[in-house]
Parts: sequence; C-alpha cells; structure tokens
Amino acid sequence: MEIILLGIYGLVVWLVFFKYKWLPWTMTIGAMVIAFPILALTTLILLLNVYAPSTHDVRVIKYVVQIVPRVTGRVIEVPVEPNRLVKKGDVLFRVDPKPFEYEVQRLQALLATTQAGVRAEGEDLRAAKAQIDVSANRVNSIKSSIEASRARLKLGELRLNQTKQLAESGAGDQFEAERWDTDVIQNRADIAALLTQLQGAENEVTVSQAKAAGLGQKLSAESGGDQADVAQVRAQLRDAQWKLSETTAYAPTDGYVINLQLRAGSTVSQLPMNPVMSFVEQNHIIIGLFHQNELHAVEADDEAEITLETYPGRIIKTKVDSIIWAQGQGQLPVSGTLPQTGELPQPEGRFAVKLLLDDKDKDTFLAAGAHGEGAIYTHHLEAVQILRKVIMRIGADLNWFIWKLH
Repeated sequence: MEIILLGIYGLVVWLVFFKYKWLPWTMTIGAMVIAFPILALTTLILLLNVYAPSTHDVRVIKYVVQIVPRVTGRVIEVPVEPNRLVKKGDVLFRVDPKPFEYEVQRLQALLATTQAGVRAEGEDLRAAKAQIDVSANRVNSIKSSIEASRARLKLGELRLNQTKQLAESGAGDQFEAERWDTDVIQNRADIAALLTQLQGAENEVTVSQAKAAGLGQKLSAESGGDQADVAQVRAQLRDAQWKLSETTAYAPTDGYVINLQLRAGSTVSQLPMNPVMSFVEQNHIIIGLFHQNELHAVEADDEAEITLETYPGRIIKTKVDSIIWAQGQGQLPVSGTLPQTGELPQPEGRFAVKLLLDDKDKDTFLAAGAHGEGAIYTHHLEAVQILRKVIMRIGADLNWFIWKLH
C-alpha cells in the first residue's frame, strides 16, 4: 500500500512540476517534495500501528479431546468415520457389554439375598428381645418360688424342733416329728433345684441380651439410609451399572474424529494414558498475537478483520472479545533451582487477543491450525483506518498466489 501511495504521489509531482509545469521546480521545493512523503508515511504508519494495530500471526485453535475408554474390553462396533462431522451424543464405539451385564445381574441377586438376610436378622432380633422377656419372667417366677420354699423350710425347721422336743419328753408323737423332718429335707431339695433353674434362666437372659445387642448393633449400622451390608452391595451394583453404561462411548460435542485407528475386535483398556482416538471439537478459538505496546488503545468489542490463507481474497469480520494478559514469560516454574535472568536472550513476548466471528460469518468453517493476518480498529482516528482496511484487502488477494517453484 505504501508503494501505491508513493506511486500516486510521484504521478502528481510529475504532472504538476514536469508535465504541465504549474509550479517551478527549485532546490527548496525539491527538498520539500522529497521530505513530505517520508514524514507523511512515517506519521501515518505510526498512527496506524497504535490505533489500527495489525499482526501477521492470526491462528485458529480448536480443543482436542483424547477419547480414553472408561472400561476394559473387546470393541464390537465403531460406527464413526474419520474426518466426518459427528454430532454431540453420537456413538463413537461400543465395548462388548455382556461381562458387565453378568456382573450387574450377579450383584442384583446378591442385593436381594443380602436384603432377605437383613430382614431375617431383624426377625431374629425381635425373637431375641421376646426371649429376653420370657427368660426374665421365668427368673422372676423362680425367685418367687425360692422365696416361698425358704418360708416353708423355715416353718418346717421350727415345727421339727418343737415336735422333737415334745417327742423326747413323751408329750408328743414321734411320727409327727419324723413327718416334719421329711418336709424340711424336701424343702431343702426343692430350693437347691430352684437355684439351679434360676442360674440357667439368668444365663438364658444373658445370652439373649448379648445376641440382641449384636444383632441390634449390626442392623443399626447404616450408610446412605440403608443397612451397612445392603449399602455396600448397592454401591457395588451402582459401580457395575456405571461400568455397563460406559461400554458405549459418545461424542462429547460436535466435532470430528481424526486419525481413527480403532476397529471392531480390538481390545481397549481404561489406562488414562492410552487414548483410542482424538476428537477435534467443531467450536474454535481465534487469537491474534500482538506486540505489547500495540494494545494500549484496544478495548473489548472493537471491530477487527482477519484474512486466512485457507480463504484467499476473503475478509472475515470479527470483533475483540478480550486480551489475554498473560504469557509463559510471566511465570516462574516450580523447581529447586533459582530462575535464570540472563545467559540466553529471550524473545520479546506477545499477548494474545481473542477474537469472535461477526454474526454474518459465524457459520464459516475454520480449520484447526489455519493461519493468517489480522487488524483491530479502535475508536480513535477512524478516518485514517481506511488505509489499514485497504492493506488487509490487498493481502487477502495476494493469498491467491502460490509462491513455489514446483
């Protein structure tokens, strides 16, 4: 563009001073004629670089998702084709689900068995508590019988002593003394038997209480609202159901599968460093890299234009989304060594400006890695920005030419 302007300026000078000789040519005028375009172009370029900055490094970036299987198994289907648009939710590949279905069925049966066992233990707990009441009543009954037998024994011993004294003095019947002696012996035997029964009944209470305590502690252990054993099996079942659902891999968003090598019959593994395909998202990010002192007048929503080598002769309208005020040179790596401050010259850092497509160009396909040029038009000195727009359009047309010798 500068050459075109100089050519037009030279033509005007030739017409004015040499062709029609409207003005005389002197040394002073010659110096002014030569100095004017130099100063004018220098001033114009400096103003353009501030208020309409340009870059020769515009890039189209797309996220690449590495598809890693979440389960290990044999692939039975790969319905996608490489380099073809895939919609979000489309099937990428399927792993044989039968082993995972069998595991789900096994855990469903185990869950039912565990739940039945918990219900049976609940019945055992209720039976143990009922047995405690029965044994406690039996203990109380035996204790009452012992007290009654002890009272009869005390009375029999008293009567025995009295009848013995009467029989020895000849005032009483010897047979009556022997009858009370028999009663005393029987009461003592009854008390001994009742004490044995009491010990057995108390042991039954202790055993029933221990059983009820153990069952109660086990049944009271809960997790997530379920009994602990049931919750454990249910968690295993959920994990198995999740693995079953992961036997089918779906597209995370609209995009393309690149370098597809996976085939039916292959065995995939859930190792995190073993992706089976690369998925390139359809959505893109456009960035232009500008020198640091070119951005002080740039603001969000400023108009911008880009040209890409993939679209020769086309101006793509964009606008500034934001300036990414960060780069790698502003970060110190975490290490045990001191950071280097010299030794090797570091290249001048640039900041990335994120650009958004204008509404009329929002459906334009942009290839990942596409490269081109761009310019931002600020809200200052808009009258001189026409020159930048002309330069951009000339550059876009130059993309039609392929500069190689073979």
